[in-house]
Amino acid sequence: MASGRNSRGRTFRQVSETVVINAHGGLLYVNEPLEMYAMMMLSNPATQEELECRVVYLGDSSEKGQRVGVEFLTPAPRFWGVDFARTDWPARPPSAPPAR
Repeated sequence: MASGRNSRGRTFRQVSETVVINAHGGLLYVNEPLEMYAMMMLSNPATQEELECRVVYLGDSSEKGQRVGVEFLTPAPRFWGVDFARTDWPARPPSAPPAR
């Protein structure tokens, strides 16, 4: 759920579809005209968590809405309700050389 004020100063609240997520924010579809660096709230109905974020990217529009990149004001790896890969996992071993 995304909410805030659009570029016309009107408040909005809408269900949004995410495209990309990470511990620092995400990319989602929004059906409201927004401005760069605008503040908005995201809420996750599954976790009941709500976070303030800022618009850091405005992309192309489609039938689903405009692609909007948001950045959390503080990293929130648990907001989306998924476990991200650990950063301390060992690197993948190199592939075997091709057979001759």
